[in-house]
Amino acid sequence: MSKPIYVLGTGLSHNGSAVLLKDGVVCVAIEKERITRIKHDGGNDTDAIQYCLDTEGISLEEVDLVVQTANFEIPDRDRFHGKRLFAGTTHPKLISISHHLAHAYSAVGTCDFDECVVMVIDGCGSPYQQCMDVSHGTVYPENLEDLAQKNLWCEKDSFYHFDGQNLVPLFKDFSPVESGSSDVLKLPVTSHSIGGFYAAVSQYVFGNMDDVGKLMGLAPYGKEGLIEKEAFEFSEGSLLVRTDWQDALKMPSTGYSFFKAHFQYYADVAYWAQKQVEKAVTACFKDRLKRFPHEKVCYSGGVALNAVANAFLLNDGIVHNFYLEPAAGDNGLALGCAYYGWLEVLKKRKVKHHGNTCFGKTYSKEEIRNALKLVPENWTIRQLETKAMLAVTAKSLAAGKTVGWFQDCCEFGPRALGHRCILAHPGIEGLGDHINANIKFREDFRPFAPAVLPELASKYFRSGRKSPYMILIDHTKPEYLEELKNVTHVNGTARVQTVDKNWNPLFYRLIRAFQEESGTGVLLNTSFNKKGMPIVETPEEAVALFRESALDVLVLNDTLVSKK
Repeated sequence: MSKPIYVLGTGLSHNGSAVLLKDGVVCVAIEKERITRIKHDGGNDTDAIQYCLDTEGISLEEVDLVVQTANFEIPDRDRFHGKRLFAGTTHPKLISISHHLAHAYSAVGTCDFDECVVMVIDGCGSPYQQCMDVSHGTVYPENLEDLAQKNLWCEKDSFYHFDGQNLVPLFKDFSPVESGSSDVLKLPVTSHSIGGFYAAVSQYVFGNMDDVGKLMGLAPYGKEGLIEKEAFEFSEGSLLVRTDWQDALKMPSTGYSFFKAHFQYYADVAYWAQKQVEKAVTACFKDRLKRFPHEKVCYSGGVALNAVANAFLLNDGIVHNFYLEPAAGDNGLALGCAYYGWLEVLKKRKVKHHGNTCFGKTYSKEEIRNALKLVPENWTIRQLETKAMLAVTAKSLAAGKTVGWFQDCCEFGPRALGHRCILAHPGIEGLGDHINANIKFREDFRPFAPAVLPELASKYFRSGRKSPYMILIDHTKPEYLEELKNVTHVNGTARVQTVDKNWNPLFYRLIRAFQEESGTGVLLNTSFNKKGMPIVETPEEAVALFRESALDVLVLNDTLVSKK
């Protein structure tokens, strides 16, 4: 038997991660935040890399190639330095690639297409001087080489063609790094990026530029009319952020109490910002696909996590055969680095990706038994056969119980897709509010996702399209609004997850068992964490949150824990 080829990818950014490929297939991947328990943690990659090596049972010396992406020259990134596992070694070989290149390779490495185009849109990529993909295609502005001598210019969107082996840039747009003109609203880093704009509004509304997902959830509560001006203008293929609208925002949130007291105002701001993002993303896609028509489109970068804008692209017929990379944010950079190493450096053929996102460690029975020692003595612990566990769990859910669901290895990416979930009935009155208040400990406007059997998606939702990664919204059909009230947002939309029987057979079987008990082929699914906390990684963390919160039942693989 020949020695396997290992390629390690690492992303030195916020939302840091490490990914290990074995013969072109992901064998382990982990986000740093899952280990350190610090939300959006990044910087030094030692913890994430060691996790991958330990899980695979190999040493660093057995790795053939390491590929990283790191914006070391961007201000305030000093924390990304520090002693690393590679310090003082010449093997494995270590190479660096630029930011958008890593995003693009994360999409083409995991997509089902043999040939496609790739769009990358985010807040800030690599500086022009560090980009490895500016010698081909169109680079905007045209005089960027001269401009970059005077100021720092970074990637904001890029468009590529992939032929099954090689990735070629077609159009790249850059923005200067500078603060916005408003004293109240400062656009972070790249002043003309869509991601930078949305992050700035998130900072204004919530006091945190990382709460862009929360901003998307707030938008449906808003209405139009607060701000009449457009945020973007399009010029020669480049999106530019206007400044004349910024003076309309004079009341940044000073905390949650202030936010609640002015809820409608901030909802209206969020509504406007979301509409601006949808328009901007649409303009980018229309322009690039007019220049370079193609039926098969991949999409990555942080803005690709905006499920509302993604659905708009499909609903409006702008894209047709569309692949959304589930780890589209900076947590997916390591994935792209690894695939770059396999496809571009080693010149190996692409190995078909199975579509699943569960790449973490599988915890042993002994590790689960040790975690169960933290359970109070007066609670019930039952070790069941899988069929019995599914039946008991389904009955509990049908009766209105909330369930912490922990199965095997963790998902890679921001969504819990059936392995680290909080589950509940989608239609029992008040259950959603209870989860937000007493289990997730978060704001009451935050929505929940429906996990649905794929064959029933068209029954409950308007488009019924395949949406395995929970990054597309759909509309709940009017006749099911009551039955699915806990997973339908205030505007009738739902961020649907269609549960693939082949990728996640156990979760599929649970939804089927719940359907038999309740008559509904949908479960409320939200990530197994509380506000400000990463998704649980270990059995101990699952037990700890179970104890702290109002969860009724905890399922650790086939072990079921109930509170008395």
